[in-house]
Formats: sequence, structure tokens, C-alpha cells
Amino acid sequence: MATVVRQYDLHTHSTYSDGVLGPAGVVDRAVAAGVTCLALSDHDETGGLHEASWRAWELGIELIRGVEISVTWRAHTLHVIGLHIDPDHAGLRAGLARIRAGRHERACRIAQGLERAGVAGSLQGARAHAANPELVSRTHFARYLVQQGHARDLNAAFRRFLGAGAVGYVTHQWAELEEALNWITVSGGLPVLAHPARYKLDHAQREALLSTFRDLGGVAVEVVSGNHTPDQAAVWARYAARFGLLASAGSDFHRPTGGRHGIGHLPELPSGCVPVWTKF
Repeated sequence: MATVVRQYDLHTHSTYSDGVLGPAGVVDRAVAAGVTCLALSDHDETGGLHEASWRAWELGIELIRGVEISVTWRAHTLHVIGLHIDPDHAGLRAGLARIRAGRHERACRIAQGLERAGVAGSLQGARAHAANPELVSRTHFARYLVQQGHARDLNAAFRRFLGAGAVGYVTHQWAELEEALNWITVSGGLPVLAHPARYKLDHAQREALLSTFRDLGGVAVEVVSGNHTPDQAAVWARYAARFGLLASAGSDFHRPTGGRHGIGHLPELPSGCVPVWTKF
């Protein structure tokens, strides 16, 4: 009997956070690309999982119920993915609702900064790009800035208006690392540190983060990511092995163009990695 090759993508986003495709559209794209096991992991939101689950059932793809939680650790913003969560767990639901309330407050402050810089109507404009009114992100502001001609593309919008030190940048306190991991684990999920190469951490900080993450119940590190180069994947494969963590892979899909790797086009995990899906 022929061996069926499984193709995983364990980090994607829909319009329920800052993606451009609805949950069913994300599943459709994954199936077209040959993915057999997909996680929908919207930012601080699980509302798209019902639609995605039904579409996955219709098309015969395995859908992993996920979420990507915003975390503050030592003044750094990090993201932790929960895989195989129970989206109806009361503790997880309450925690995510608290983060979304904080997102609304941050959006108002971003709009105030942009207003002072001469960009009018940015809050309403960002909301027009957000299918979920509870989750207006910097990406939605960036899309509005590009639409209005204030920036050439999303990267330019972040550099000029929304990145650290820019007029629309505001500091924000997200969930603590410990509570985010607790929300995931009590709901039956597996905590995964998302796209770690994105974080501006030195070697000592990386070691401290991974040690703390593991000790608090963290299970895996996203080694292969749409945000990682091959060299970065190799570095984080070594970190995962050193700290006894499993390896995950995800495109961090938001839109059909953008990102180093699209859905269904992820390279294999580096040699020696133990995949997180061995826990599924």
C-alpha cells in the first residue's frame, strides 16, 4: 500500500483577524495547495473555527482548531499559538475577550496618533478593512494608509506610521506569558511559540524565553515559518532540540501574496526535528 504523505500548515489567518480570506476560503486554498492538515489560528479570536471546520469536513481535510495569542514578555510582544484548543472553554474565552478589549483601546490610541500626523478618519478606515469589528489591528490601519495614498505598500505604512517610534505606534500590555499558556493548556491545547526569528532578542534573551516557555508548559517552537529564512529555520531547530521542544511549521498566511512561503509551499523541517504533529 502506498504511503500517504501528510502536508501540514499549522499557522494561518482569516478575516476573523487580519487575513483577507474568510475561514472557508482559507480551507479552500489549503486544499488546492495539497495541504492535508491545516490549523486556523486567528489573532486572539476563535470565531472563524466553526465555518472552517464545516468546510474542512466537506472537503476531507483535517482542521486543527487554533488561536494565536498576543503576549507581552519583558516588554517584548510575542505570539503564542494554541493547537487543538477547545474554543468553548470558559477560561480561554474570557482571556481572549480581555485581549480583544485591549485591542480596541489600542486602535483608538493609534488613530489619535495618526490624526495628529494629519491622517484623518483612520479608525473608521481601518474598521472598513476589518471583517471582525472586535479586532482592528495595525494591519488594518496599514491597509487604510495604502488605500488613501499615504504609503506605497504595507511595509512602507509600518515603517512610516505604525512601527516602533512612528507617529501611530503605541505601547501596549498584552497577556502575560504564563496566563496565555495556561489558557491554552486548560482548554486542551498545545502551546507553540510562533515565528521566533521575528523577535528582536539577543542570545541570552532567547535562552531565557525558551527556558521559561518550556517550564510553563510550552510544547513546541515554530521552526519553519513564512517569516523565516532557511538559515533561521536551522537556528531555531537547534534551539528546539536544546530545550527539548517539538518543531512546528506554518506559513503565517494572511493573503495570497506576501510571506516567504505560501500555504502548501513550506519546506520540510530540518533534519533532527521532532514534529509537533506527533502529539496529535
